[in-house]
This record gives sequence, structure tokens and C-alpha cells, in this order.
Amino acid sequence: MTLTFDEECKLNAARMATSQDINHLTMDWICKTAHYKYTYNFKWLGRPIIQFPQDMFAMQEIIWNTRPNLIIETGIAHGGSLIFYASMMELIGDDGVVLGIDVDIRKHNRKEIESHRMFHRIAMLEGSSTDDAVVKEVYRLAEGKRKVLVALDSNHTHEHVLGELEKYSPLVKKGSYIVVFDTIIESMPADSFPDRPWNRGNSPMTAVQEFLKSTDRFAVDKETENKLLITVAPTGYLKCIKD
Repeated sequence: MTLTFDEECKLNAARMATSQDINHLTMDWICKTAHYKYTYNFKWLGRPIIQFPQDMFAMQEIIWNTRPNLIIETGIAHGGSLIFYASMMELIGDDGVVLGIDVDIRKHNRKEIESHRMFHRIAMLEGSSTDDAVVKEVYRLAEGKRKVLVALDSNHTHEHVLGELEKYSPLVKKGSYIVVFDTIIESMPADSFPDRPWNRGNSPMTAVQEFLKSTDRFAVDKETENKLLITVAPTGYLKCIKD
């Protein structure tokens, strides 16, 4: 039986993902490069993106395939991922926009984002992504949007991420995604985050695990994870499988 190109790629990725040697090498590489802030090395259209390039490549595949007309991102930082998502919307050529939410949008970052050529596709809200007033405004802005994609990348504690999942998952319909970044925290050495409120046992991954116990609307997209290997979001690519 002759496989199609896509079938062969999926099969190879699935086989690769089961290799203990490759998975050990991957985690060793991720842990060692974290000491050098590897993810800080990259920019998208001039703005620091602070992500693995592999995850951003996966995001462009998901965005291109699902064609959302609203992407909600919690956590803005320097704005690189906002610009990335906006540029994807521009390429799709529809009426898509990106909504960024952050508890503290620093003045110099806001200035750079607002002066960027992609800003016409961007809106921003300042406040906690789990605050009721912020959530209410997000729902107002999402009215009439045919397809919503959500990317969670703000406070990485279990409580906060679980709150985001519970509050924003109703906006995501069948075929679209919630992507929970930094679930990798659960697999990192316990002393990796001495100055942060999150750590192993209190992380985005534990939030995802609890969330998935309470819903049958979402499932982990293993195909995306299998082909990436190098990702900050293992088990974090959540595909909506039921309206």
C-alpha cells in the first residue's frame, strides 16, 4: 500500500514520538538551553517573540487550517506573538483580528506595538485575563465572530490557567483550538523557577489535566505534538472536538 505524503509524515512523526532516545535528547536539550534563555533569541517582524520557533511554526499551520477570525492571546510581553498572529490574519486576508490581554502592558512595548504596520489587526486589554470585567469585555468583542482561537501564555500557575480555560473555552467551537503554552514546566527540574509562583505540581500542565477531566469538548492534538518534539506545550495543543 502506497502512502500519501501527508500519511507518511504522520506515520514518521508518530514513530519518532515513541522513541525514548529522541525524547530524552529533546528534554536534555530543552533543559540545557533554558539556562541561556534560548527562546529570547527570536523576533517576528522586529518584535521579540519569546517562543520556540517550532511552536510558532505549528501555530501558523493551525491558523492557516482553521482560519479563525479572532485570536485571543493572554500574555503580551514584547508583543512578538501578537504581531505574528496579526500577520497570519493579514495573509489569510479576511477580517480577522487579534486581541491581546495582559495585566501590565508596559509603555515602551505598547508604543512599539501601536506603531507597527500590523497594528490595524490588533486590539489590547490591560488587566488580569481572569478578571470578570476583562472576561466580559472579551465576550463582547467576540460577538459575531465565526471562529475563535485562544492562546494562553500569561500567569502559569495552576489556578490561573485553569481559570482561563474555564472562562474562555466556551468561545472555542468544533475544529478550533485552545493552545496552553509552557506546560513544559511540569517536566523541568524542580529548581528551574526559583523566583516564580509556578513550578512542578502547580503548572499549566496540571491545569490542563484537571480541565480535561471536566469536559469532553477538547482533546490533546497528539499529531501536532508528535511532529514538534521541541515544544513548550506538550499536551497543550487542545483541539475542540464537540460544540
